[in-house]
Amino acid sequence: MSSEMKTRIDQAADFLRGKWAKSPRAGVILGTGLGSLSASMTIEARVPYDDIPHFAVSTVESHAGEMLFGQVAGRDCVVMSGRVHLYEGYTMEQVTFPVRVMRALGAPLLIVSNAVGGMNPLFGLGDICITVDHINLMGANPLIGPNDDALGPRFPDMSEPYTLRHVASVERIALDERIQVRKGVFVAVAGPNLETRAEYRFLRTIGADVVGMSLVPEVLVAVHGGMEVLALSVVTDLCLPDALEPVDIQRILQVAADAEPKLTRLVSRFLEDL
Repeated sequence: MSSEMKTRIDQAADFLRGKWAKSPRAGVILGTGLGSLSASMTIEARVPYDDIPHFAVSTVESHAGEMLFGQVAGRDCVVMSGRVHLYEGYTMEQVTFPVRVMRALGAPLLIVSNAVGGMNPLFGLGDICITVDHINLMGANPLIGPNDDALGPRFPDMSEPYTLRHVASVERIALDERIQVRKGVFVAVAGPNLETRAEYRFLRTIGADVVGMSLVPEVLVAVHGGMEVLALSVVTDLCLPDALEPVDIQRILQVAADAEPKLTRLVSRFLEDL
């Protein structure tokens, strides 16, 4: 017997198939740093989150709220223009529901971007970090609760949450495009406040290179559903405890905007090479 969650996923997926009947090669989440990818899309359908059954709507100013369907670099994709976060007051199920729907539509791959604070002193503003592993300190997990075996296993393996051959592929593309990329461990925190000096020291000590308030919930659900994952982050502020400056949101958004063309090139080339 299907769970209530599976029923809601199927309702949303059936609704979206009525707007676009193809099977996507990838699902893409356009977080901070990848918003301009939609400008290079051949868009065949555009559906506001408000119209999709059971979808939450982002309250973050820099995030649009619509699902885009069409081609990116010649590949059929379903693209989330904007996401919702735990700090907005949504549940983990609501935050990750769109990924479940992407999987139900047939996407075998999730590509996700976001903005991060750089704690590794070798990272600079505007650098692109390829996530190779993560630490979940959000205090929650979207897989807690009854498990529906139709959606994934009770105890999903996390030995390779970020598909390493995709990491290697992006590294090769970056070298060809002369774009500097870093590889790092992402630590997820609940937010919405930025961290204290002591917290940055702690996060760096436990092995994290970058910190952010998203990514991990979506990745957990993607892995649970058997999806491959590629995660790319833009370092939009430097989180060095001994040289910490007050946060400037406008500066963060500008750094992300400046990095978008590079990130868009990487993702477009990656999709071309699939």
